[in-house]
Amino acid sequence: MAKEQLNQFKAADSQFAERVKDSFLKQDALLTIGATIQKVEPGSVEISFDYDQRLTQQHGFIHAGILSTVLDSACGYAAYSLMPADAGVLTIEFKTNLLSPAKGERFVAVGEVKKPGRTITVAEGQMFAWEGAQEKLIATMTGTLMTVTGRSEVAG
Repeated sequence: MAKEQLNQFKAADSQFAERVKDSFLKQDALLTIGATIQKVEPGSVEISFDYDQRLTQQHGFIHAGILSTVLDSACGYAAYSLMPADAGVLTIEFKTNLLSPAKGERFVAVGEVKKPGRTITVAEGQMFAWEGAQEKLIATMTGTLMTVTGRSEVAG
């Protein structure tokens, strides 16, 4: 699939993959889009969804808001995979670059941690469009994510 992960990280919690998947299933927005989590590794998460006309803008391309939503989640869950078991994750900033119209049969977002921290983590995301066997990079994201502890409303 996408480029190989450059950084190898060790998860703080041995159950990180289950925690990420469980949290993902609570994301009604992603479930509405039809997104599924494809891969979870320490510091890296892959989320995909299929083309759906209901997710498009006026020209028939997947809407930038949908791309940003999925990229944000890929970056967030990549960061979350490295956090302690009792932590929650919140995005505190992101920047998206739309590189090409979002057209294809299937879309894959890859989120990778670039700099983990005790409180603040920086992650990067890439969104690929697939048409048959052809893969094309269509958007990127840089996100800043916060580790949240001690707040029951931000668990998972």
